[in-house]
Amino acid sequence: EKDLNNILRSMEEGTRRIREIVLSLRNFSRLDEADFKEVNIHKGIDSTLMILQNRLKLKSYTDGIAVIKEYGNLPLVECYPSQLNQVFMNILVNAIDALEEKIKKNGFSENFIPQITIYTKQINTNTAQIFILDNGSGIPNNVTSKLFDPFFTTKEVGKGTGLGLSISYQIIVEKHGGKLFCESAFGKGTSFIIEIPIIHK
Repeated sequence: EKDLNNILRSMEEGTRRIREIVLSLRNFSRLDEADFKEVNIHKGIDSTLMILQNRLKLKSYTDGIAVIKEYGNLPLVECYPSQLNQVFMNILVNAIDALEEKIKKNGFSENFIPQITIYTKQINTNTAQIFILDNGSGIPNNVTSKLFDPFFTTKEVGKGTGLGLSISYQIIVEKHGGKLFCESAFGKGTSFIIEIPIIHK
């Protein structure tokens, strides 16, 4: 009977997780919402993190990647929701890849706990700012200027297309009239900063 209860409990937990993932996928892709509309940016980030949860857990290592969320008080933002979520996905996947590389080299230690920090805030009457920071190995100065070029990649052959950040740049700058830039301290980590208008006038 105890075993049966445990099985039922784990089935319930499994069903709940599947439901969460399906909801996240629906929110992430927003296929029924290809139009420009007002959305809660934080829900989009949360859905993207849910989809990436397995990668954040890093089962083959001793521990996972810590995600620290410091969400500011953002109003609803006018955007193409599925495209914006694609940008979050591209940047977060890059951060996870960078952290995995550093873990392979250094392992976990008191000096290095892999983490991604996400800050959001409103910086003026009509701009939302999203910071996505990792404490990976950082990007050399001579590379940061090429990051958004199509087909430019620092990943080994077969790992990246070099299109993720180029597409992200197009989505933020051309489709949303915003800004996307990268700041990196080699050896210490990288931050991507997204700025987009809250209301398009």
